[in-house]
Amino acid sequence: MKKGNFHTEKFDGDRWNNTIGPSLKMEATMNFFSPGEGGDHLKRVIFMADTFDEECDYLFKAVLIGDSGVGKSNLLSRFAKDEFRLDSKPTIGVEFAYRNIKVGDKLIKAQIWDTAGQERFRAITSSYYRGASGAVLVYDITMRSSYENVRKWLLELREFGGEEMVVVLVGNKCDLDQSREVEKEEGKGYAETEGLCFMETSALKNLNVEEVFLQMITRIYHITRQKNLAAKMDDKPINLLNGKEIHLADEVTATKQATSCCSR
Repeated sequence: MKKGNFHTEKFDGDRWNNTIGPSLKMEATMNFFSPGEGGDHLKRVIFMADTFDEECDYLFKAVLIGDSGVGKSNLLSRFAKDEFRLDSKPTIGVEFAYRNIKVGDKLIKAQIWDTAGQERFRAITSSYYRGASGAVLVYDITMRSSYENVRKWLLELREFGGEEMVVVLVGNKCDLDQSREVEKEEGKGYAETEGLCFMETSALKNLNVEEVFLQMITRIYHITRQKNLAAKMDDKPINLLNGKEIHLADEVTATKQATSCCSR
């Protein structure tokens, strides 16, 4: 079994303090305190990972957003561990996972955060938009209301995360075509209008799940690389905001990403 790490984080005002320690488990738990009426509340967060401490060239953070029940947690679990749970429960607070991805000759560590969709957790999870280079915005093709709320999620994403992120709009549960309430062309058309990537997925059937995350991470990498090359040619200091480029374990803050669009 590969060696991973566990994180313990505490919400302190508007920031998170964390400690990192070794663990021999592929899956560990993370406890954190969230502010709320009547005092702080202890929440549990799941950490799924490849080897956390394996040396990588880049570290990119991305967030999963969308209404509760659209299948975000199963998309993350399928991508990180190739698992699907029929009895999956709504996320309480935040979950995150790491996975190492090879793009060309570069090893990239993708850090994917799954934020709770319930309104009562919005104040907690909004802090996790910061520092993200990409986002997967998910709706359920069998639940019209989740699609109608995409605009709200996109506005929130651009408010807290900025407009220059690589964003993929995902219509999940496409295996339930007989119960479809949102046509594929409708979702694709909206994505094109907003400059987003688009894909339909099924976490249950493992359809296009890998492609969504690989497409997003690959685009983030190419944008970051182009920014780095341009900065070097201009002989200017590289000021990278939204990801991390790692050289011999020294972290360099990562680039502000430009929005790119694609559709499938």
